[in-house]
Amino acid sequence: MSYGLSPEQRQFRDVMRKFVDEKVAPHAAEYDRTQEFPWLSFDACRGMGLPALGIPEAYGGAGADMVTQAIMAEEIARGCASTAVTLLISKLGMLPVMNFASEGLKEHYLPKVAGGEIQSSYCLSEADAGSDVAAMRCRADRDGDDYILNGSKYWITNSGISDTYTVFATVDSTKGSKGVTCFLVEKDWGIQFPKHEDKMGLRASPTGEVVFDNVRVPASHRIGEEGQGFSIAMHTLDRSRPTIGAQAIGIAQAGIDYAGGYMKDRKAFGAPIANLQGLRFMLADMAIKTEAARSLVYHACHLIDEDDPEGTLTYIGAAAKSFASDTAMSVATDAVQLLGGNGFTKDFPVERYMRDAKITQIYEGTNQVQRVVISKYLLK
Repeated sequence: MSYGLSPEQRQFRDVMRKFVDEKVAPHAAEYDRTQEFPWLSFDACRGMGLPALGIPEAYGGAGADMVTQAIMAEEIARGCASTAVTLLISKLGMLPVMNFASEGLKEHYLPKVAGGEIQSSYCLSEADAGSDVAAMRCRADRDGDDYILNGSKYWITNSGISDTYTVFATVDSTKGSKGVTCFLVEKDWGIQFPKHEDKMGLRASPTGEVVFDNVRVPASHRIGEEGQGFSIAMHTLDRSRPTIGAQAIGIAQAGIDYAGGYMKDRKAFGAPIANLQGLRFMLADMAIKTEAARSLVYHACHLIDEDDPEGTLTYIGAAAKSFASDTAMSVATDAVQLLGGNGFTKDFPVERYMRDAKITQIYEGTNQVQRVVISKYLLK
């Protein structure tokens, strides 16, 4: 299997780099400071047709392969990790629709997401049910042709911004994970957003609580069958985690690029600090780890494109996400170190890279949970 980019993918990467440098990166620091949704950057992405990238052509999307989608995630994250996650979250919210929903739901919602008309969120985590999905308390009670949703979801990306919410709730709490069911819920049906988090990183991407208080959802908006929600959630995360790895790689690459440029300009002892072997080796190690992480992410993306021919996607996807995010944190920390005292100030972007990198080790399954997944595969 070759992980080299095709001529079309290399061209797309070059276009994305120029676009990000001109239309996304210049706004990143201000949006981080104000914690406002990055509308200028999102609108620029919409103008480039980027929300359509991961949506099938049959529903108005571009139907791009997963490696191309990873390139997009990496390049946008290199300029602004918050903007990258605004695109990734809608794809995450729509993956259950693409893979398990009725044709009616696909035809109604996917073209709108592809066109950037609406955004979507993924509602799985709860206050006491993050990694332990089977412990969720959010309920869905059947009432004729509808379901009544009650409960709360926490740590929801794009809360209050998104127009649709892919919600996992239990129809029978006595069945544990076998009672979990998936629904597509519109914002205007009565969803409440009482709290947003004041976060360390990804500050331009709103994260908050989503509350359902007797929200009525038509049975037509159930995704899959009752009790199928847990398998839908796991199937979805397997196909989403590699792009979180790509986001992490983008953050790491930004740290390498900035630190390398700084080393050539900054002088100490009468010469650029790039002449100091100890610092050169630090930069080299940062690049080695990032290139290795990129290859692992591309490997996972290829498996998705090939429909997981050997049944290794869960394992490789977990490895790619955990290794890439650990790399991003390590590289961003070293980038701060290479800038010395300047790296510790908000006048330079590397401290933002370090703050943004941290969440990639946590969301869509903590890296400790990824190691549980990996070890389970190895010891089966």
